[in-house]
Amino acid sequence: MYKFFKRCFDIFFSLLGITLLLWLFLIIAIAIKCSSKGPALFKQERVGRYGKTFNIWKFRSMVVNAEAKGMQITTDGDNRITKVGKFIRKTKIDELPQLFNVLSGKMSFVGPRPEVPKYVAMYNDEQLRVLSVKPGITDLASIEFRNENDLLDGDEDPEKKYIEEIMPVKLALNIKYIEKAGFFYDIGLIFKTIGKVIKE
Repeated sequence: MYKFFKRCFDIFFSLLGITLLLWLFLIIAIAIKCSSKGPALFKQERVGRYGKTFNIWKFRSMVVNAEAKGMQITTDGDNRITKVGKFIRKTKIDELPQLFNVLSGKMSFVGPRPEVPKYVAMYNDEQLRVLSVKPGITDLASIEFRNENDLLDGDEDPEKKYIEEIMPVKLALNIKYIEKAGFFYDIGLIFKTIGKVIKE
């Protein structure tokens, strides 16, 4: 029943969000196009449930071909981030196109954030449990590490810090979520996420 209601919730509210926010999608797309060369949307391969890969959608916040010019993680002072990109990343507006991922069933509103294949390949057997559920837009780790870019900024080797210090904690929180997951628990995490965004 939990999975059924979770999917119904995802379909209804992703459709509602897309419908109500179309005007914002258009404004952000125009701002991105006017501020830097390239498409308004950015897609990236991520690993989803059962290890199946899919393309996650975001508003483009970095220069074109940013991944070819640096790491797959970003820091707050990353010079690949555009002026508009800094704003939409800070407010999490860049994540809004993921409503289409939710609507298609590749993601859910709540679930472990999907990683890129490079980092998933480093998971141990226990950490691979996060692939047993559908990935989401927000979860415990997303709330705890909302300012992840700030934590990595200024570090001599931000990718090493991410892999050795941050990623294990995020995965432990993801596993904790899986063990406690429930419809009302998910709703609580959504409100916590909204509260964080409004507060900051």
